[in-house]
Amino acid sequence: MGSRQPQPVIAPLTRAAIFLVVTVNPDDDHRASVRSFCEDFPALVRAVAFRDLEGYLSCVMGFGSAAWDQLFKSARPAGLHVFREFHAGSRHAISTPGDILFHIRAARMDLCFELATQFMARLRGAVSPVDEVHGFQYFDDRDLIGFVDGTENPTNEAAADATLIGDEDPGFAGGSYVIVQKYVHDMPAWNALTTEAQERIIGRTKLSDIELAEDVKPTSAHNALTVLVENGNEVKILRDNMPFGDVARGEFGTYFIGYARSPRPIEQMLENMFVGRPPGNYDRLLDFSHALTGNLFFVPSLDLLDSLLSG
Repeated sequence: MGSRQPQPVIAPLTRAAIFLVVTVNPDDDHRASVRSFCEDFPALVRAVAFRDLEGYLSCVMGFGSAAWDQLFKSARPAGLHVFREFHAGSRHAISTPGDILFHIRAARMDLCFELATQFMARLRGAVSPVDEVHGFQYFDDRDLIGFVDGTENPTNEAAADATLIGDEDPGFAGGSYVIVQKYVHDMPAWNALTTEAQERIIGRTKLSDIELAEDVKPTSAHNALTVLVENGNEVKILRDNMPFGDVARGEFGTYFIGYARSPRPIEQMLENMFVGRPPGNYDRLLDFSHALTGNLFFVPSLDLLDSLLSG
């Protein structure tokens, strides 16, 4: 197979991002238009990125389960399926429509915006937009609920090991899975809590971002439930969450995006959060945060994408 060129899953964290989810319109002509767009996808990214080399523009394109079959009619990645829903009490990790995800990142929003504009101009008529979120960096990598987000991300080789498929699914080596969820927060209720109560829910100190001591941190803390250990080793995923919002509408949110070499660890984290570990011992952050979307996509390596389109 030689070495596979992965998509820029492990791009540096940036100040701006656009998360764009679309569905492919039913019709062979539309599917052909999308395939032809995919052929030009790397060149489109290069063209816009070249306008400002210090803008660090990158884009990851992922495909949902149904879209994969319709567009490529080829073998399927082992872990690709419709987003798994979790439901417990009033908590619901909902599954929503989505065939293609564009995760566009740059140092500046104008670059993200220009690339999204070029994509949609090329895809006009062939796809229908489902959701578009403009994410921004908020002070020192904080969430709108005031805590630093993504502190436990793996870096360098550990990031590649966490996110890129290897020999376990050789036909899809160099690919990745990505799960996205759009959360909105009940800010008045959250802000009514004391800082200490918030820290126990998250499992870290708010100001200094230090993990709470084990004897202080509840087993339902967000960072307790999202730690996975298999055979004595912690299983890592790569997150690039971004705050978003609409102040006038009172919309304050976090766009969750997690990359991994299998969807299983992220699904396990969501099960721990929504159902609980053990069941009932759920993530109290979900008393204040509500998931509006949920999707799973497969991110093929650029070489695989090339071969699928020419095949």
